[in-house]
Amino acid sequence: MDLRKLKTLIDLVAESGIAEIEVTEGEDKVRIVKHAPAAAPAAAPFIQYAPTPAPAAPAAVAAPAAAPPAAEPPAGQLVKSPMVGTFYRSPGPDAKPFVDVGQAVKAGDTLCIIEAMKLLNEIESEFTGTVREILVQNGQAVEYGQPLFVIA
Repeated sequence: MDLRKLKTLIDLVAESGIAEIEVTEGEDKVRIVKHAPAAAPAAAPFIQYAPTPAPAAPAAVAAPAAAPPAAEPPAGQLVKSPMVGTFYRSPGPDAKPFVDVGQAVKAGDTLCIIEAMKLLNEIESEFTGTVREILVQNGQAVEYGQPLFVIA
């Protein structure tokens, strides 16, 4: 469809009282819908939702009280996630995990897989030692720099 025809149709909808027009020309089909400005109604829900953060504030105050026990650094060296993605302990759903708590590992041993953008990335140990703790659940989303394992 010709660009000039489209502009004419848009102007027709804008200037008239119609809210919608649909035109079919051969295999081309165009639908133009005029929406009323929604600035005033959009402000009302924002005002209605404004009181909601107030109850969340006491929960935020309670969170720091729970933070000090978690703030204790675990004994050992942390293996952190080098990327954002999904954490997997094994190479497949029915496969044995790469490592378990109490297992000895060497630097370069595969600890887990992180799936990022449909790519499976093997995460290798940077340290030699024993896996003391696995800090992430299988299938959990992880962030860059998030601790995954404690190796001592």
